[in-house]
Amino acid sequence: MELVIFDCDGVLVDIERLAVRLQIALGAEFGWPLTTDEVVERFIGRSKESIIGQLTERLGAETAGLWWSRLIQRHREAVDLGLDPVDGLPEALAALTVPTCVASSGSHEKMRHTLGRTGLYDFFAGRIYSASEVARGKPAPDLFLYAARRMGVDPAACAVVEDSAPGVAAARAAGMRAFGYAGGPTPAARLQGPGTVVFDDMRALPDLLNGR
Repeated sequence: MELVIFDCDGVLVDIERLAVRLQIALGAEFGWPLTTDEVVERFIGRSKESIIGQLTERLGAETAGLWWSRLIQRHREAVDLGLDPVDGLPEALAALTVPTCVASSGSHEKMRHTLGRTGLYDFFAGRIYSASEVARGKPAPDLFLYAARRMGVDPAACAVVEDSAPGVAAARAAGMRAFGYAGGPTPAARLQGPGTVVFDDMRALPDLLNGR
């Protein structure tokens, strides 16, 4: 293994539960009642384009735009109140001996904010890739293949750490080993699949990457 590719939200920064709560609250405001399971299934791990597409289909373009702008504003306000790395993540990063990078459905602006708030931005600076740079977001493999190409590593020599069903599906489609982190809102069963290791303690990641 020559490269470990990390998703951002829910894998590096502990924010996915907040994201679910924000989406449920917005659904109540705009007349689309949503459960936690529905938000996880529809939105978690998806690109901006995918989410706005679903909102537009259900509520129309104007409401979709308003929903998204409120989501971004409230997300930023919540992050500014306090955000931590995922539990065990600093220890896992310290123990890794192979190169790492970030590949997320979020925008570069969002990642500068969240990774900066948790002190992780400088660690990954210059190795951060967004779905905005490729044609298709997860579950398509484009973003992970792009990250591997930018890092100069064969996809077969890459591992991906993800916490969403679209994310692990994208890793498998890219021909990479998938590690599904089940410590967040996505149930472990939704992360399981061929070539995928599911785990719930980030401190275990270095040993899992080494096949132990």
